[in-house]
Amino acid sequence: MIKTDILIIGAGPTGLFAVFEAGLLKLKCHLIDALPQAGGQCAEIYPKKPIYDIPGFPEVLAGDLVDNLMEQIKSFQPGFTLGERAETIEKLEDGSFVVTTNKGTKHNAPVIAIAGGLGSFEPRKPLLDNLAKFEDNGVAYMIKDPEVYRDKKVVIAGGGDSALDWSIFLADVAAQVTLVHRRNEFRGALDSVEKVQELKNQGKLNLITPAEIIALNGDDKLESVLIRKISDAKEELVLEVDDFIPLFGLSPKLGPIGDWGLEIEKNAIKVDTFDYQTNIPGIYAIGDVNTYPGKLKLILCGFHEATLMCQSAFQKIHPDKKYVMKYTTVGGVSGFDGTKKEAPKAVVKKIE
Repeated sequence: MIKTDILIIGAGPTGLFAVFEAGLLKLKCHLIDALPQAGGQCAEIYPKKPIYDIPGFPEVLAGDLVDNLMEQIKSFQPGFTLGERAETIEKLEDGSFVVTTNKGTKHNAPVIAIAGGLGSFEPRKPLLDNLAKFEDNGVAYMIKDPEVYRDKKVVIAGGGDSALDWSIFLADVAAQVTLVHRRNEFRGALDSVEKVQELKNQGKLNLITPAEIIALNGDDKLESVLIRKISDAKEELVLEVDDFIPLFGLSPKLGPIGDWGLEIEKNAIKVDTFDYQTNIPGIYAIGDVNTYPGKLKLILCGFHEATLMCQSAFQKIHPDKKYVMKYTTVGGVSGFDGTKKEAPKAVVKKIE
């Protein structure tokens, strides 16, 4: 059985950053993830997607963010159980938990931190009769490598951040980018909306709103899409394309975690914002998997939640120790292997 201080379910950015915050408190972490590598969606779905709201990085690729987080926690030597899904949980007489994966691997810890992001998920697909015919033959639901679209004609459908961000990014990669959305208003960040409009004005991007894709055409591979304007005239136009990328978001599912007795609201785990603890003492939920009034599903919010969670976890694991919070900007960070990263003088966090 694998024993640790904090068992983190989900090895995405929030789960990885929790390892860093726990490490500063001399708490050991082990992470479980159903994916075969750490990084969550950032590594599996869109490693080349630019992210703009990480403090200190005007722009960072999702894959690079994961690499940086892995480097940041390296000295704390976390354990990983990858390619396995957390299946069942049992509370022992000493108050600790045993989590068993679908492959039978058992993990024991006094604190559980669920950082499963959206959980298991599948893309939301448009209702088009012959959609399946063109999957992997011109239709894709996520972008892993934007170079695939170099010098090609691409149509993106959607009105959220992913559709906007990828339209902006591919404008400098593809020969032609067309963004189609059912409404004139977008759900994404205002800055991204303004960038799309600017690219349209510069002739670097086609923007068709309000409109929808109503048919896909081609023999063995996608050749064109039929677009219908949503207006009284219901004008239709055929657009030659190489690739169609509908970005309508993901349908999340909590999976087995949903049966653990946690309080669930709209497929997310309810938490107390004091420390992001669930209705079960000792089990926390951080990142996109949780919900509370005012919740924003942003990576930087997950980092904040992970920080407060670790403070609470320390007190739960070491109720007899007094912890004094200072700063991490000075004094260096020590790891479990005895290494120390140099930093300016003075320090950090003190445990008495």
